[in-house]
Amino acid sequence: MKGDKPSVTPMMAQYLELKAQYPDAILFYRMGDFYEMFFDDAVAAAEALDIALTKRGKHDGNDIPMCGVPHHAAEGYFLTLIRKGFRVAVCEQLESPAEAKKRGYKAVVKRDVVRLVTPGTLTEDSLLDARRHNFLGAYAVVRDEAALAWADISTGALHVMPLSPVRLGPELARLAPSELLVAEGTEADLASVVEDMGVPLTAVSRGSFDSVSAEKRVSALFKASSLEAFGAFGRAEAGALGAIVDYLELTQKGKLPLLQPPLREATQGVMQIDAATRRNLELTASLSGGRAGSLLATIDRTVTASGARLLEQRLSSPSLRLAAIRRRLDSVSYMAEHRSEAADLRDALRKVPDLDRALSRLSLDRGGPRDLAAVRNGLGQAGEISERTYAGELAEDLNTARNALRGHDELLNLLEEALIAEPPLLARDGGFIAPGYDPELDESRELRDEGRGVIASMQAQYAEQTGISALKIKHNNVLGYFIETTAKHADAMMSPPLNETFIHRQTTANQVRFTTVELSEMETKILNAGNRALEIEKRLYDSLKNAILDQSGPVAAASKALAEFDLAAALAELAANENWTRPEVNESLDFAIEGGRHPVVEAALRKSGDPFVANDCDLSGGDAASIWLLTGPNMAGKSTFLRQNALIALLAQMGSFVPADSARIGLVSQLFSRVGASDDLARGRSTFMVEMVETAAILNQADDRALVILDEIGRGTATYDGLSIAWATLEHLHDVNKSRALFATHYHEMTQLSGKMAGVDNATVAVREWEGEVIFLHEVTQGAADRSYGVQVAQLAGLPAAVVDRARVVLDALEKGEREGKAQKALIDDLPLFAAAPPPVAAAPSGPSPLQDKLADVSPDTLSPREALNLIYELKDLAEN
Repeated sequence: MKGDKPSVTPMMAQYLELKAQYPDAILFYRMGDFYEMFFDDAVAAAEALDIALTKRGKHDGNDIPMCGVPHHAAEGYFLTLIRKGFRVAVCEQLESPAEAKKRGYKAVVKRDVVRLVTPGTLTEDSLLDARRHNFLGAYAVVRDEAALAWADISTGALHVMPLSPVRLGPELARLAPSELLVAEGTEADLASVVEDMGVPLTAVSRGSFDSVSAEKRVSALFKASSLEAFGAFGRAEAGALGAIVDYLELTQKGKLPLLQPPLREATQGVMQIDAATRRNLELTASLSGGRAGSLLATIDRTVTASGARLLEQRLSSPSLRLAAIRRRLDSVSYMAEHRSEAADLRDALRKVPDLDRALSRLSLDRGGPRDLAAVRNGLGQAGEISERTYAGELAEDLNTARNALRGHDELLNLLEEALIAEPPLLARDGGFIAPGYDPELDESRELRDEGRGVIASMQAQYAEQTGISALKIKHNNVLGYFIETTAKHADAMMSPPLNETFIHRQTTANQVRFTTVELSEMETKILNAGNRALEIEKRLYDSLKNAILDQSGPVAAASKALAEFDLAAALAELAANENWTRPEVNESLDFAIEGGRHPVVEAALRKSGDPFVANDCDLSGGDAASIWLLTGPNMAGKSTFLRQNALIALLAQMGSFVPADSARIGLVSQLFSRVGASDDLARGRSTFMVEMVETAAILNQADDRALVILDEIGRGTATYDGLSIAWATLEHLHDVNKSRALFATHYHEMTQLSGKMAGVDNATVAVREWEGEVIFLHEVTQGAADRSYGVQVAQLAGLPAAVVDRARVVLDALEKGEREGKAQKALIDDLPLFAAAPPPVAAAPSGPSPLQDKLADVSPDTLSPREALNLIYELKDLAEN
């Protein structure tokens, strides 16, 4: 007896075969207008996408779970799944159902996976942030070498650098890749570093990192005999690059994106900033995780997507190359000095589309007519910008950029001639080729759109040729188009010479029907005109796409040049609007800031109408360490002062003007910030442990060109423990690291170090006390704070009055005992027990005072100036008596 279980259908067998090839991805199986998912994929996708879970048929006696999404809306579902940690294998139909039936009635439509969607391989605008890169990274370790490579397939960027494992975390923090490739078996070694950065880890075969095959793979991609054509790359660097190319071949199913030749970077070329410092300074994201409130969001005035990406790149990677910094500052200065031209330039740049991502989509066959138009429009604006009337010689970088905007006339003319102004999104929709560009297309469109007119014209032609005015061209489903005339005229048409043109087809009771070779051909053309027009446009689309890809190098260079212009103009606009100044960056160890401000805090205060108090900072210690020991109460602005000086150094070395009246900065090689901390519960770390780990990293790495800002070291433990740690940390910074540093503390005992160490100076944030309340002046001055004003700050925070009063009693007792030399235990034993005081009862009024009696008789409107002055003296006497 045959089994009770139904056999697997051919379609389901095809599905299971494809799914077996991609066990770690959700398979989007194309069925007509939907992508369907089955079995465990359906269960997981339905939950992640919040869509209905249904069933279709049975397998092994059980219902097959199923869910689906419309193919035209698939991109949104891709993004949701990617963000939730899934990968998606996209399976398309490779033939129509009609073509499948030619192989047999029950033949299954051919299908295959055409793309594997992962976080690092997205290209669609709807899935990406246009103003940020989307990097795919690969980390390779080959014996004693290690290297990191990264690519953005949506823009074509490809970079590589030698990188020791200890530097992997900071570089991941700088690049923020969406996905990191590592060799199978090494995941555990890197998991902790990668998890700290929040980067998804993808393990690939060790063969992908093999340096020999990797070099061949990358060389073949760029049609070069070896990687030496692009520079000297170590084995680990070649392995990392090869892993990226291999992964792209896998995920893109052989359709490799348009990558630029690999650019080798060196760690010594950019300012080193670790992950904790980036987080503390909120460079590209605020502590809450969003862009709003970050330095990047505050200073971004760019008007193009490529300009915004360049801004983030330079902000994340301030340069250590003095010549490059000065060239960038020259570009900003030029734009600042030519405000009118810069304003016109920004207007033109607003019309520039994202050329890089259009090129990428075209190279991967994910583009459409609008990407062709984007290249046309971008090159058109590039030509316009290159011809703008810049009176003097441009700054060096801008002049180089302007040259890259020229020389695209041939491609631009081709695209302008071929494309309509506003093409549709998809090539299959047709209608994007301009009239007059292709005669064959124009004819097909005319037949498609004006078939009746063409037939009427032929009818008039035949009537004139035969002399039969009653001749008609008609149509039915059996004969198609035919010529019809009465029987009395038929003899003439069947006789020479007309019979050579007109071919008899059918005779009815009253009519005779003919055709001609021309009419038969026209009928075929009319019936096929729509499809023919689409086929021609598709061919022309491919031709235009190939013409663009043949010029991809110059087009990419133009895009980079437009970004350069955009960034220079944007930074000049920022400097003019915010009153920023050009910094002097040199090779000394100076750090002299006059009137420095925190850009983010200043912008926030401006919204509320409050002014920002600017402050000076001078850490110019020559060849020795230079440290400011900063004391003062909480809420007085110490952390803001620390951060603003770090940001000024960073902005200067990225090539921007800075928020200060003047700035002289010797190159900063490393930027370290330990300001603020919180528990790391997932890793079992207390706030104090996090603080110590970050401090240890600084003391173990900072060199004499580093700029270090430290806030409240040692606050997370007992007083004497904390003081001893802070004291030793400051000594180490001064004697061993010899760094420029700002060190904020509440341990006033440390102010004594300024008299013991030549490179330590005391500074404080000025405050005033008025009637028991503290007033913050936010002014940084030389000297040390006499106390921390903690009780007053607690009162401002809203602590109950009873708690504040009790705190004052305890504080007074402790300070008095310390002055009298009492032991700590004795001081505590002498303190009276806390007793919550009952709410004060308002005293009954005792009648009007003499002052009130005097004022009651005064009429201000009738007083002369002399009388008013005498009244003030009288009131003063009454008050004193």
